Amino acid sequence: MSEINSNSNQSPPTNNKEDRRKLKILAFHGYRQNGTVFKSKIGSFRKVVSKYAQLVFISAPHKVLVEEGGGDEDARSWWFNAEDNTYSGKCLGGPAIGFEDTLRLIEDVVKEYGPFDGFMGFSQGACLVGLLAAMQQKGYLPYTFKFAIFVSGFRSGSLVHKGFYDEDINLPSLHVYGESDSIIPKEMSESLINLFVKPIIAEHSGGHYVACSGSIKDAYLDFLYMVDPNQDIVEKPEEEKRP
Repeated sequence: MSEINSNSNQSPPTNNKEDRRKLKILAFHGYRQNGTVFKSKIGSFRKVVSKYAQLVFISAPHKVLVEEGGGDEDARSWWFNAEDNTYSGKCLGGPAIGFEDTLRLIEDVVKEYGPFDGFMGFSQGACLVGLLAAMQQKGYLPYTFKFAIFVSGFRSGSLVHKGFYDEDINLPSLHVYGESDSIIPKEMSESLINLFVKPIIAEHSGGHYVACSGSIKDAYLDFLYMVDPNQDIVEKPEEEKRP
């Protein structure tokens, strides 16, 4: 099975009362990342949500070929949309090589570490979460999740995925994107947002990364409070002292 990383010091999580209060979120990294790299890059996000959520990080099943001298990082992809086993979010009409392997991996992870309250994804990982939300809407998944968080999300351009986007998605969702993101432009994120019945949107002035300050920090906390079934036993984020 692919590598599993938890935001807590124990994995799988303990069953004490404090852990049961937290939302359990499965996190999906971007293209050319892996679970460990993604976890290290979003330290600020993990710190902000740690009181309300436990994050579990997994790595995509497909290794990305790194050119000589490009470093030895374990670069991964959830699927490829070009015949040379590469991926671009802006590619339209391509295949989805290896997507079935990813679906099987997620199913195995949910069986072993789930159930999960929500899914969170960045870039290609957010595209994947959007596909999973659409598949859940159609009753195609053997598991369920109750909400989704998208950072720099977009619709997949792969031909085999187009049929998933033909109906509205009734799932609580938070969509975060950067106004100056050149990798996944604002219009691409908006195309995904438009699929959801009641999306919550948080835009920042930055680029292609998981922003977590100011109003964006507030958006995460307010959203987690909204979807938390244990609202009666946790403080509302607005009541916290924030810098």
